[in-house]
Amino acid sequence: MSEREDGKHFEKIEKQLKADLVGVDAAKLDNFAIAYEPIWAIGTGKSASKEDAEEMCRFVREKVKEMNPNLEAKLRVLYGGSVKEANAADLSKEENIDGFLIGGASLKTESFEAIAKEI
Repeated sequence: MSEREDGKHFEKIEKQLKADLVGVDAAKLDNFAIAYEPIWAIGTGKSASKEDAEEMCRFVREKVKEMNPNLEAKLRVLYGGSVKEANAADLSKEENIDGFLIGGASLKTESFEAIAKEI
Protein backbone atom coordinates (compact mmCIF):
# COMPACT_ATOMS: atom_id res chain seq x y z
CA MET A 1 0.00 0.00 0.00
CA SER A 2 2.90 2.35 0.69
CA GLU A 3 4.01 2.27 -2.97
CA ARG A 4 0.54 3.35 -4.02
CA GLU A 5 0.44 6.04 -1.36
CA ASP A 6 3.87 7.23 -2.52
CA GLY A 7 2.71 7.31 -6.16
CA LYS A 8 5.24 4.67 -7.22
CA HIS A 9 2.82 1.89 -8.15
CA PHE A 10 2.91 2.63 -11.88
CA GLU A 11 6.70 2.70 -11.82
CA LYS A 12 6.83 -0.70 -10.10
CA ILE A 13 4.35 -2.33 -12.50
CA GLU A 14 6.19 -0.95 -15.53
CA LYS A 15 9.49 -2.31 -14.22
CA GLN A 16 7.95 -5.74 -13.63
CA LEU A 17 6.39 -5.81 -17.11
CA LYS A 18 9.66 -4.88 -18.79
CA ALA A 19 11.55 -7.59 -16.89
CA ASP A 20 8.93 -10.25 -17.56
CA LEU A 21 8.31 -9.54 -21.24
CA VAL A 22 11.90 -9.39 -22.47
CA GLY A 23 12.28 -11.84 -25.34
CA VAL A 24 8.66 -12.99 -25.40
CA ASP A 25 7.81 -14.02 -28.95
CA ALA A 26 4.22 -13.01 -29.75
CA ALA A 27 4.16 -15.39 -32.72
CA LYS A 28 4.30 -18.34 -30.32
CA LEU A 29 1.35 -17.20 -28.23
CA ASP A 30 -2.24 -18.09 -29.10
CA ASN A 31 -3.52 -16.40 -25.98
CA PHE A 32 -1.68 -14.10 -23.65
CA ALA A 33 -2.83 -13.08 -20.19
CA ILE A 34 -1.37 -10.95 -17.47
CA ALA A 35 -2.94 -11.00 -14.05
CA TYR A 36 -2.68 -7.89 -11.92
CA GLU A 37 -3.25 -8.11 -8.20
CA PRO A 38 -2.34 -5.34 -5.79
CA ILE A 39 0.24 -6.69 -3.36
CA TRP A 40 -1.74 -5.30 -0.45
CA ALA A 41 -4.77 -7.37 -1.52
CA ILE A 42 -3.03 -10.75 -1.50
CA GLY A 43 -4.57 -12.89 1.20
CA THR A 44 -6.15 -9.91 2.94
CA GLY A 45 -9.74 -10.05 1.71
CA LYS A 46 -9.38 -6.42 0.60
CA SER A 47 -10.15 -5.45 -2.97
CA ALA A 48 -9.27 -2.38 -4.99
CA SER A 49 -12.11 -0.14 -6.02
CA LYS A 50 -13.38 -0.82 -9.52
CA GLU A 51 -11.85 2.51 -10.58
CA ASP A 52 -8.41 1.63 -9.17
CA ALA A 53 -8.53 -1.87 -10.68
CA GLU A 54 -9.53 -0.45 -14.08
CA GLU A 55 -6.80 2.18 -13.90
CA MET A 56 -4.08 -0.39 -13.29
CA CYS A 57 -5.40 -2.89 -15.86
CA ARG A 58 -5.52 -0.07 -18.46
CA PHE A 59 -1.95 0.87 -17.51
CA VAL A 60 -0.81 -2.74 -18.00
CA ARG A 61 -2.49 -2.87 -21.43
CA GLU A 62 -0.94 0.45 -22.51
CA LYS A 63 2.57 -0.55 -21.38
CA VAL A 64 2.39 -3.92 -23.13
CA LYS A 65 1.27 -2.13 -26.31
CA GLU A 66 4.23 0.27 -26.05
CA MET A 67 6.66 -2.61 -25.55
CA ASN A 68 5.26 -4.95 -28.16
CA PRO A 69 2.11 -4.17 -30.18
CA ASN A 70 1.97 -7.80 -31.33
CA LEU A 71 1.63 -8.95 -27.73
CA GLU A 72 -1.05 -6.37 -26.99
CA ALA A 73 -3.21 -7.75 -29.80
CA LYS A 74 -3.39 -11.12 -28.00
CA LEU A 75 -3.50 -9.78 -24.45
CA ARG A 76 -6.13 -10.42 -21.83
CA VAL A 77 -5.71 -8.54 -18.55
CA LEU A 78 -7.06 -10.31 -15.50
CA TYR A 79 -7.72 -8.71 -12.15
CA GLY A 80 -7.06 -10.57 -8.93
CA GLY A 81 -7.51 -9.16 -5.50
CA SER A 82 -10.33 -10.57 -3.42
CA VAL A 83 -12.77 -10.99 -6.27
CA LYS A 84 -16.03 -12.13 -4.76
CA GLU A 85 -19.75 -12.15 -5.46
CA ALA A 86 -20.13 -8.65 -4.02
CA ASN A 87 -17.71 -6.99 -6.47
CA ALA A 88 -17.46 -9.30 -9.50
CA ALA A 89 -20.31 -7.75 -11.50
CA ASP A 90 -19.01 -4.19 -11.10
CA LEU A 91 -15.42 -5.18 -11.88
CA SER A 92 -16.49 -7.16 -14.96
CA LYS A 93 -18.08 -4.05 -16.50
CA GLU A 94 -14.76 -2.22 -16.64
CA GLU A 95 -13.32 -1.84 -20.14
CA ASN A 96 -9.79 -3.09 -19.44
CA ILE A 97 -10.62 -5.99 -17.11
CA ASP A 98 -10.98 -9.07 -19.29
CA GLY A 99 -11.42 -11.62 -16.52
CA PHE A 100 -10.40 -12.58 -13.04
CA LEU A 101 -7.75 -14.44 -11.11
CA ILE A 102 -9.97 -15.75 -8.34
CA GLY A 103 -8.26 -16.78 -5.15
CA GLY A 104 -9.99 -17.91 -1.98
CA ALA A 105 -13.49 -17.64 -3.43
CA SER A 106 -12.59 -20.36 -5.94
CA LEU A 107 -12.07 -22.85 -3.11
CA LYS A 108 -15.76 -22.92 -2.21
CA THR A 109 -18.16 -24.14 -4.87
CA GLU A 110 -20.96 -21.84 -3.71
CA SER A 111 -18.73 -18.75 -3.82
CA PHE A 112 -17.29 -19.58 -7.23
CA GLU A 113 -20.75 -20.31 -8.67
CA ALA A 114 -22.06 -17.02 -7.27
CA ILE A 115 -19.24 -15.11 -8.98
CA ALA A 116 -19.90 -16.89 -12.27
CA LYS A 117 -23.61 -16.03 -12.05
CA GLU A 118 -22.82 -12.38 -11.31
CA ILE A 119 -20.77 -11.99 -14.46
